[in-house]
Amino acid sequence: MTTDATADAITDARGDAAPGTDPPLDEAVRARPATTLRPYVAWYSGYRQRGLAPAVHRGLPSPYLTFILTLDEPLVIAGHPDPAQPPGSYPTLLGGLHTAPALITHEGAQSGVQIAVHPLAARALFGLPAGELAGIDVPAEEVLGRLGPRLREQLQSARDWPERFAVLDAALLRAARPSGQVPPEVGWAWRALRRSGGGLPVAALARETGWSARYLRERFRRETGLTPKAAARVMRFDRARHLLATPAPPARPTRLAELAVHCGYFDQAHLAREFRALAGVAPSAWLAAEGPEAAKFRNVQGGAAGAAAEWDS
Repeated sequence: MTTDATADAITDARGDAAPGTDPPLDEAVRARPATTLRPYVAWYSGYRQRGLAPAVHRGLPSPYLTFILTLDEPLVIAGHPDPAQPPGSYPTLLGGLHTAPALITHEGAQSGVQIAVHPLAARALFGLPAGELAGIDVPAEEVLGRLGPRLREQLQSARDWPERFAVLDAALLRAARPSGQVPPEVGWAWRALRRSGGGLPVAALARETGWSARYLRERFRRETGLTPKAAARVMRFDRARHLLATPAPPARPTRLAELAVHCGYFDQAHLAREFRALAGVAPSAWLAAEGPEAAKFRNVQGGAAGAAAEWDS
């Protein structure tokens, strides 16, 4: 069992601190899970920060379920993707696919591990289809029982990030149920959408599966939490926002019009509309607040831009 933790180096920034306060700290590391877990989990992202200014982070729609185990402070969600869900504080969290941002706050310190779970693996890891988590966030123990808090305690006791990731590998391998499979037609349709970057029309997907478009929509949504059309929309957006956050060479700065066409949008205006709809702000506003130069957050969707797409199985 080996975990590839070489993608991101741990950064540790410490400076002078006022008497009686913790020194500034900034750690972030991303790793791949053990090889046998990669059909279920795309990556782990560990983070630990101190000495920050209080801030608000947008947890953006993505093609992964969000599974977070905090180390110290709980995760504070001021606004869920479903506005009917009240704000809350979460030592552990499991969230389904969504098409609206979550608003996450901290008061200057945060730490934990995010586990990016493939939605098709929800039955195998959690014993339920990802559709049952669509658009909501729940304490992980509501799905995992005692495993959630126990796993958090083990992570808190680990000495360093490699040991924490090894703890996750062992626990998730024990929890995985290979019999928890989705219908092969749904699995094929999801993977085909991922390979196309969200570019395949629903009619083409249905034709290849042999199902009607309506039946495909129903089964796809039951298993993933999104319809094929909504999933394609999230996949295009996820690709665009990762590319947008990737620093461009100084001689050739990123141009939104080119990025829009590259990611399957009609034009720059189409990209801007979709960004506002899915992120709640314009691309420029999101980049200024949470792009690579801002570096305010290491937790949800943190780490190296584009790593999620590179490590998708």
